[in-house]
Amino acid sequence: MSELVVDFITTLDGYASGEGWPGWWGLEGPEYFRWLETQPERHHSILMGATTYRVMSGFTEVRDDLREDESESVDELARADKIVVSNTLEEPLAWANTELIRGDAVEAVRRLKAKGGRSLRTIGSLSMCRSLLRAGLVDRFRVAIFPVITGVTGSERIYDGYPDVALEMTDSRLLDGRIQVVEYAPSVLAPA
Repeated sequence: MSELVVDFITTLDGYASGEGWPGWWGLEGPEYFRWLETQPERHHSILMGATTYRVMSGFTEVRDDLREDESESVDELARADKIVVSNTLEEPLAWANTELIRGDAVEAVRRLKAKGGRSLRTIGSLSMCRSLLRAGLVDRFRVAIFPVITGVTGSERIYDGYPDVALEMTDSRLLDGRIQVVEYAPSVLAPA
């Protein structure tokens, strides 16, 4: 059975982004980029919903406006195998290496995991990740915590509406002296 990793980039107070802040809140550094480069994307398919697909694929259109390190991340995403679960997008999808699956995300991921093969990791897609956790399909959480609090400008609170869940830490590391990356395995889900 394939593994599913929910992958979040967040502020200390649990936001996925903040109005007026640059990508990675302007705090990314060389160790963080080296760590990203070592991640086994060739062994994972990236899983996302329609909204995340629209945002992320749109970065290829503004590629010339990106810094070199951001541009390299966009190129890496373009090369990666991607799966989009959506009932609103239409084929053919413009972003290279992207497969569209229609239907319910929980059922689609259940089938993908049972089929085996490549592991899955999410990018964005907060509501889909919430549904996958409730269904007991998440094997690991990986969270990169950036040292900012965006209580006023923060948007996309990551954990709102999630079920209660106990997590067992399986790994942690500090990058660039400020970015904490932690990995957890969900161990107990409380009834939602």
